[in-house]
Amino acid sequence: MPWLERFVGSTIRPRGRLARVVLVAAYVLSPTGSAHARRVRPPFEPTDLDLEPSGVLELDLQVGLIRTEEGAGRLLIPDFELDLGLLPTLEVEIDGAYAIEGTPDEPFAFQHSAPDNLWLALKLGLYDGRNESDHSALAFGIQLGPKLPIPSAHGGGVEGVLLLATLYRDLEAVWNVGGFVDPVPGGEAARPRGLELGVDVELNLDQAQHFALSGAISYVCFASDDANQLVTAGGFIWSPSQMLDVSMLGLIGLLSGGDHYGIVLGIAPKLRLFE
Repeated sequence: MPWLERFVGSTIRPRGRLARVVLVAAYVLSPTGSAHARRVRPPFEPTDLDLEPSGVLELDLQVGLIRTEEGAGRLLIPDFELDLGLLPTLEVEIDGAYAIEGTPDEPFAFQHSAPDNLWLALKLGLYDGRNESDHSALAFGIQLGPKLPIPSAHGGGVEGVLLLATLYRDLEAVWNVGGFVDPVPGGEAARPRGLELGVDVELNLDQAQHFALSGAISYVCFASDDANQLVTAGGFIWSPSQMLDVSMLGLIGLLSGGDHYGIVLGIAPKLRLFE
């Protein structure tokens, strides 16, 4: 399969982003645990512009262990995403996360749950330009939708990201520029809101496209009373087939507002539901 087919209107792509899957029932019905201080907003994860073919469902799942800047531990079980292709240039996404956290005094006691708000979004490919002679491409699109509050929060929210994808031979970069207004956290009066920037990069390592290096940088500048975030991540992806990706990711936070460090394992199976 040509490497260029990973952009808008592609068939099943050879690999996805570092992976996640949906466990919506556990997410919605889980208890919020004991009272604790306002939780730091999870770091922004730059996304890609790979669109699933019509009828193809991708379940992206990440599990991992994170150490926050405050010193507490967080167990991701899981960070998830569900993507369903509706049209060649349109897919629907459900994105969220569930975790259990400790405290700075007992980092890995995991005393309370720490779910994230649920993001329901549409991803739309707007343009796809290719140059077959030098194996380059340029594409752009948008991902936009409402954010639904977890049980301890209230009110709705919204998030949107503009996506610019560039490809030259085996190197792909997807540039993200967006903003958000989150639901109001429990016990608070103000909504987290701000600007988010990031880039997601993949370097294919072999002609058969079974192995790739992956990296990302994300920055969140809050307009609300929250500390800004700057997070870097890097790892590798193994794609034994076009219907499965397996990944390992390490991350390091560079500002006080985000996570300090961690390691995350991912798996992303795909299923064809209809033609």
